Amino acid sequence: MVNIDQIPEPLRNANNCQKDLIPGFDYSYGYRPSLAAGIVFCVLFGIGFFGHLLQSIRFRRWTSALLTIGALTDLIGWVGRTWSAECPYNENAFLIQIVTLIIGPVFFTAALYVLLGTLIAILGRKYSLISARMYTIIFLTCDVISLVIQAAGGAMASSAASSQTDTQLGTNIMVAGVIFQLVAMTAFALLSIDFVRRSAKFGMPAEYNKILIALFISLAAIYARSVFRAVELIEGWTGYLMEHEAYFIALDGSLMVVAVLIFLVFDPSQTLPRVDRAVDRKESAQMSDFSTV
Repeated sequence: MVNIDQIPEPLRNANNCQKDLIPGFDYSYGYRPSLAAGIVFCVLFGIGFFGHLLQSIRFRRWTSALLTIGALTDLIGWVGRTWSAECPYNENAFLIQIVTLIIGPVFFTAALYVLLGTLIAILGRKYSLISARMYTIIFLTCDVISLVIQAAGGAMASSAASSQTDTQLGTNIMVAGVIFQLVAMTAFALLSIDFVRRSAKFGMPAEYNKILIALFISLAAIYARSVFRAVELIEGWTGYLMEHEAYFIALDGSLMVVAVLIFLVFDPSQTLPRVDRAVDRKESAQMSDFSTV
């Protein structure tokens, strides 16, 4: 561990903005973050945030609200990385990005869990092995557990890294949270495939096709990103993946952009209200027919 007296004065202040590399003191990332990448991803996640925020206000759907929170979380993370591009030794910027970018996808998976549960609630219990209510209880509980584990581990690891102490405990906790999330997502993926199988058997309204396409594209993107982050963290803070930004841009930032923006192209909040009204009309008609018997 480095003695504090050996640390140059500009680095002793957590709010420093030392732009140039000081010999003997590498950046926390292992590289200087790209300013251009930071700006691009801030814009993309900003679009996702404001787009889903408007849909949340307009339709008041949980899926839109969760996607809004997730996009905001990733936006904050990329603001931190953009800040680091200009001030690569800044501890606050490093802490912001590592905590937010590790937990952001948790809100995206929560949106997927709620979305499939909503489809099952509308279509009926025969379309799923478990009820819509159980989807909410099981998978959102898993999401909360994953969120707490990853956030705690991220905070511990980033704090240790900035103070030049051992990051292994915090890193191990983060890995555990990511792996827990992967297990939950694997179970969800299997249940989603079963939902598609049953839909082919019992039939499904055509307007759901685009929702399912978006769900599986988003799920695949989040799953691939989680595998990458697990491998990256297992390698450690001085591992090859951790110290090469191109992998992070391609396998985290880009995949999360796909996961959130796909729902602006195929937005379930614009379809589900119409379907709800159709279901209500169908039920009313059935009640009317019953009353005439």
